[in-house]
Amino acid sequence: MLPLGLLSEGEAAMVLQDSLNRMSNRADILCRIEEMGFRAGKTVEMLSNEGKGPLLILVDSARVAIARSLAMKVMVRRTA
Repeated sequence: MLPLGLLSEGEAAMVLQDSLNRMSNRADILCRIEEMGFRAGKTVEMLSNEGKGPLLILVDSARVAIARSLAMKVMVRRTA
């Protein structure tokens, strides 16, 4: 288990329910993350993780840009 922001380019991972449960006290953040498609059990792929800027992630067939600070709050598990 690791934060989404630590995946390397090309890596795929599954969003874990635990991380979403921990954010439930911040309903605004949880709502925003779910609106972007980051739901428990969803497989995502890191497209761009360059330094300090936002991350580009493939969710379903959509490319989503997410702030690094927010990505560090979403826990994932690497998939094979």
